[in-house]
Amino acid sequence: MLRAFGIILLFMACNGAATAAEKDQAWWWDEAWWSEGRFEQPRNYPVETRRTSYHNGDVEVPVTVLRPRDNKKYPGVLFVHGRRGFDDLVELHATRLAARGFIVFAPDLYTGRFISKMPIEHDYALEDDLDKGVDEFLKSKEISGQKVCFYSHTRGGYYTLKVAVTKGRQGKNIACYVSYYPHWQDPNAPEPLQIYSFAPEINDFNLPAMIFIGEDEQYQRKRVIESSVDTLRQKGRPITYIVYPGVGRGFDFRPPNVRTFADDLAAKDAVRRAADFINAALR
Repeated sequence: MLRAFGIILLFMACNGAATAAEKDQAWWWDEAWWSEGRFEQPRNYPVETRRTSYHNGDVEVPVTVLRPRDNKKYPGVLFVHGRRGFDDLVELHATRLAARGFIVFAPDLYTGRFISKMPIEHDYALEDDLDKGVDEFLKSKEISGQKVCFYSHTRGGYYTLKVAVTKGRQGKNIACYVSYYPHWQDPNAPEPLQIYSFAPEINDFNLPAMIFIGEDEQYQRKRVIESSVDTLRQKGRPITYIVYPGVGRGFDFRPPNVRTFADDLAAKDAVRRAADFINAALR
C-alpha cells in the first residue's frame, strides 16, 4: 500500500478538530482551499459553476457543471456523488477538483428520481441514468479529447463500477477511475456479502484506477476494498491504493466543526494526486 508523503505522519499528533468558531484561529486552516479549491502551488484556476440537466426517458437528471472561468477546453471528469447525495459539502469537493483545471460534470442522480438523501436500498435505474450522463457529457464542446474519467466516493464508487463494466464503458469512453473509499458491493446484497465479499464486477474491472482511503475507515468497508484491491493486483490490473494514516471516512468533505489537520492534509494530497493521475490518463 502506498503511503502518503512524510508529513502526514504528523496526523496522530495533530488531530484536534476545529469548530466553526475556532477555525480562523487554527494555524493549519486554509479558507481559500476550503471554499474555492485554491492552492499556492501548483496553478489554481478560478472556478465558475452552472446548473443544467439531461433526460433519460421521462426522468430529468439535474447536473452541476464546474469549470475554469475562461473559454478554453479542459479534460473532462464525471463526478459521481455517494449515498449522501450531491449537497453543498460534496459540491465543494467538486469545486476543488475543477480548480485543478478540469471540466467537472456532476449529475444529481437522487433528485432526478425523488430519492431522499442517505438511501438504504439501491435503485438500479440510477446506473442507467449515469450511463446516459456519460453520453451527455461526451457531447460537450468544452472538453478536450474523446474520453473522460470517473471520479467518485462511497456508493458512487459502485455506480461507476457498474457503468464501467456492465455498460461496457471502460476503455471506450472512460479512460480512468478515481474513487474515495468506494462501496464496492451491491448495496442490496445480504449483510454477510457486505462484509466478506465484493461486487462480482470487480473481476472484470480493467481501468487504470486510483483509490483513496483513511486508515481508520469502517472495518466492513475497508475489508471489502482491500480484498478488491488484492484481487485486482493478482490479475495484474493497473491500480494505485493510497491509505492515509490517522483519518477515517469522509476526510475529503468533513465540515469545519469536526475537521482536523489530518483531514486537510489527506484531502489536499489526494486531489493533487488525482489531478496528476487524470491528466496522465487523458493526455
